[in-house]
Amino acid sequence: MTSLSKSVQKKSKTKSPNQTQDDVVYCHIFDAILEQRLPPGTKLNEEALSEIFSVSRTIIRRALLRLSLEQVVVIRPNRGAIVAAPTIEEAKQIFKAREVMELAITELAVENATQEQIKQIRKLVTAELNAFEKGDFGSGIRLSGEFHLKLAEMANNAPLLNFQRSLVSQTSLLIAQYEVGNNANCSLDEHTILLDAIEAGDKEKALSLMAEHLNHIRSKLSLDGETASNDLHVVFSNVIKSNALNKA
Repeated sequence: MTSLSKSVQKKSKTKSPNQTQDDVVYCHIFDAILEQRLPPGTKLNEEALSEIFSVSRTIIRRALLRLSLEQVVVIRPNRGAIVAAPTIEEAKQIFKAREVMELAITELAVENATQEQIKQIRKLVTAELNAFEKGDFGSGIRLSGEFHLKLAEMANNAPLLNFQRSLVSQTSLLIAQYEVGNNANCSLDEHTILLDAIEAGDKEKALSLMAEHLNHIRSKLSLDGETASNDLHVVFSNVIKSNALNKA
């Protein structure tokens, strides 16, 4: 067992007992992008990532390829991979696609959501609130994205869930690239009210609330924005610390 496997063993068991090293690396990088710890344009050096995660470069390449298929990483021939940096025009296209996707998901979620799913997503909203109250904006942003992914799960449509995963992570890139300060989080009241409408089976209200919610996210974008660290060792310092403890 590699040091990477040891460092994430407990976390892996809570997610999937069959999680591979590819999955673990993919999840770490995906979360770092979603939490905006990896800013757009960051070079994803295979050698550095291989050292950080204590895995082969082949595994790193497979994880990066998977992320490129979700359009959050760009693999450049002979120049390596970087975190995608959408242009303004691409940002408009992403938001248009997100709008169409979210409305379709919301409509299906109203029709298919179970009480157990409603209960679980309410816990997620509480965790999101707690993260922002503690000043943990990275976790709060990730949980906000997970809220929208959970809605896609409620829709009970696998293709929509796959598309949504890519759009949520791309939206996180846009926020990291174009929004000022740490105001990227969705309004928690909006999440709660939207969930209330879905639980009540009020499709018209839910669709209206989702459209308003997306407009709120879009309205906060600016050409200015804070820059996160592009040092891979800083971004994945938690993994490095875990590896060091396992070796001690």
